[in-house]
Amino acid sequence: MPYKAISGIGEFGLIDRIASLVEPTLQAAPGLLTGIGDDCAVYQPAEGLLQVATTDLLVDQIHFDLLTTPLKLLGSKAISVNVSDICAMNALPRYALVSIAVPSSFSVEMIEELYQGMSYAAKEYGLAIAGGDTSSSRSGLVISITMIGEVAPEQLTHRSGAKPGELLCVSGTLGGAAAGLKLLMREKEIMLEHIENNEPYTKSAMAELKEYREVIQRQLLPIARLDIVRLFHAKNVRPSSMIDISDGLSPDLQHICRRSNTGALIHESRIPIHPDTRRIADELQEDALTWALTGGEEYQLLFTIPKEEYQAISDEKEISVIGEITDTEEGILLSDIYGMSIDLTSLKGFDHFSS
Repeated sequence: MPYKAISGIGEFGLIDRIASLVEPTLQAAPGLLTGIGDDCAVYQPAEGLLQVATTDLLVDQIHFDLLTTPLKLLGSKAISVNVSDICAMNALPRYALVSIAVPSSFSVEMIEELYQGMSYAAKEYGLAIAGGDTSSSRSGLVISITMIGEVAPEQLTHRSGAKPGELLCVSGTLGGAAAGLKLLMREKEIMLEHIENNEPYTKSAMAELKEYREVIQRQLLPIARLDIVRLFHAKNVRPSSMIDISDGLSPDLQHICRRSNTGALIHESRIPIHPDTRRIADELQEDALTWALTGGEEYQLLFTIPKEEYQAISDEKEISVIGEITDTEEGILLSDIYGMSIDLTSLKGFDHFSS
């Protein structure tokens, strides 16, 4: 298949192609007055709403590896991780600004694949891609997304606000993204070993990955829990505090407790871990609970809620009560299946600047 060099169409030709790929998403934001083609996007929020804004960087070899990550899925994930931040404020996403720095080795078709993934995810979440910037890169691919959302003042939720006696809840299951990453890294090592030995890397040489489809999808194509936010709005429920799980259950719970000046107690037996995740952990001789606590990239919602308000959402199967908020002097603890207490502040998640 022939590929076209970006230099063949130039920066503005590339921008025109990007604009055509994201044009269908503009219908999702009727308040968007000006999109790609001017110096700024112009957006008019509905009266009585608050705007929330977030931004995220995705950097080659830090957040993703192109040897294991298809560009379409990377584009979708780039949108999802930002939507997840909007969801953590109990808000709805409205539009995004996407900037990319691209190595000269990339083709036009590669950028189109990336934006096809972004455009697909944007339409799924009901948001518009309204603009951004492009640049060359002398190292790897860099993606920067700024996203704007809306929320009514009475629905806005912060990390702070948790109070002793409230329930601690999480959406979905945990540990799957870490399991998927471990499998992809194992497959990468097999591939590189074949390349080093000048052996063909064929399907017969690959591990059978179909049975691992779900956890690999959790890593490559996470889904932000906009459905949970819409449930809160429909049931007229506002969590007292909330955060999305990007760094791991333990570190993100610590963020809530620090901002709320509280402690917390989690019960190991209540942490939702998918059976596939446990099976893969056993296969790789690792610990599924550790993946759930520190693995990160789950993009599930961790929130607190008064017991009386929980009744309104108690029938939702995708929400699990995993513990309760305590006084700050009681610490942030995990009660394991043997009844022992573990200090969660000793469990760290991903840190960009750790040694």
